[in-house]
Amino acid sequence: MDFGPLKLIQTTDTASLDFGRMLFNTPSAVLRPQSPKDISLLLSFLSASSFSKVTVAAKGAGHSINGQAQALNGIVVEMGSLPSSIKIQTSRNGEKGSFSYVDVSGGTLWVELLEKTLKEGLAPRSWTDYLYLSIGGTLSNAGTGELVTCSPSKSSELFYAALGGLGQFGIITSARILLQEAPKRVKWVRTFYDDFDKFIKDQEMLVVSMSDMVDYVEGFIVLSEESLQSSFIAFPAKLGPIIPQLFQGGTSQVYYSIEFAVHDQSHKGINPDQVVEKISRKMRYMPSLLYSVEVSYFDFLNRVRMEEMNLRQDGQWDVSHPWLNMFVPKTEISQFKDLLLETISSTPFEGPILIYPILRDKWNSNASVVLPESDASGGDKNVIYVVGMLRSANPSTCSKKCLDDFLRQNRQITTTATRDMGGKQYLPHYTGEKQWKEHFGGKWKRFLARKSEFDPLNILAPGQSIFKRKSSSSRNHHASSSGSKTIKHRSQ
Repeated sequence: MDFGPLKLIQTTDTASLDFGRMLFNTPSAVLRPQSPKDISLLLSFLSASSFSKVTVAAKGAGHSINGQAQALNGIVVEMGSLPSSIKIQTSRNGEKGSFSYVDVSGGTLWVELLEKTLKEGLAPRSWTDYLYLSIGGTLSNAGTGELVTCSPSKSSELFYAALGGLGQFGIITSARILLQEAPKRVKWVRTFYDDFDKFIKDQEMLVVSMSDMVDYVEGFIVLSEESLQSSFIAFPAKLGPIIPQLFQGGTSQVYYSIEFAVHDQSHKGINPDQVVEKISRKMRYMPSLLYSVEVSYFDFLNRVRMEEMNLRQDGQWDVSHPWLNMFVPKTEISQFKDLLLETISSTPFEGPILIYPILRDKWNSNASVVLPESDASGGDKNVIYVVGMLRSANPSTCSKKCLDDFLRQNRQITTTATRDMGGKQYLPHYTGEKQWKEHFGGKWKRFLARKSEFDPLNILAPGQSIFKRKSSSSRNHHASSSGSKTIKHRSQ
């Protein structure tokens, strides 16, 4: 079919590749847009075609796990081709309601944004663990040929649909992100536990009652000496004293570690060492197993990059990644931990296992993301756990049968956790409508209505396997059926 002035190229080596390296769906063509208008034209052509069954997937840095940014026999839009644009607007001192923000193109990487904003002494208010992801992809690619600017007060339905929307409603070509003053240094701390109950209660204390003192919290499970060593690649402290205390005599005991950070605000008269001391006095970690270092703010935020470079050097980066990420209610986190450890006990585990609490009230209920329901009351209901099994499967040591076994373990954990514990997949991967309905639960009807309004032909994000493509002849002719959206996302 004719795409007018658009220059599509034949599929590239990267168009069917993602970080998961488990699915390889080859598109018919690739678009490398030079402006948001190119994406708008593509979607307009497809919406107007009477017979086309072509689908479109937006691909940023390619860090999907299960082919979510792939389009079998469709068109992949490589967002990194959009010219990078980072425009910072600083607050006007003394002006009421004034704040700093940045308008940034969707294909820009978070690390590029950080480098630019730090020159102004500013940084975004929240971060991903890994900075080499595209901004549009992290927010969740949103999507008709119509260019739409949306915010909580303008086209708000599309704004919230795009958040956690699995790329179903449009393609984010630009985003406005709020900024705050950036610290120059960070106090980075790790503590260790042999008791899971103390481990989770200390994390909850940091997140709930000490949130005004702590700027970052993450926990992880230490399965072995090897997993301990890999977790210290980026953390600049010597391991020597730790290993004899934890793994003397080849013990197979499981340990836990909390990692937290405190921004250096010495210029405000706040001593970060005193803050860390005040926090640590209330924690119940194993005696003497607290390690603290001071690093630059950039190095702290970019810590996963150091782990990546080490894995690349060892040939462990470009391998299969059968990851599983889940939200788990606080009341079920101990049971979930037992399920996880029991399920993976029969096979070696290469990679970190993250486990840490977040607060439900930090998430807007209008967003598309699905959180677990909870029967708890009060503060317990507000706490949800994120669990990330970030496993690697090197083909030199893990055969196809081995990889299939890992994926089977993931399905077993997912099935039990969703059925018996009220868990929900984060970055979900299902292949049937029944599974997706169960995942969305009470939000399914709203998700369907938003899809019908913003992408009525089901053009976008076929790799999610939620909806089947429709031809324009089957379109429901109502005023809102204008096709897939190209979005400018405004957080203010």
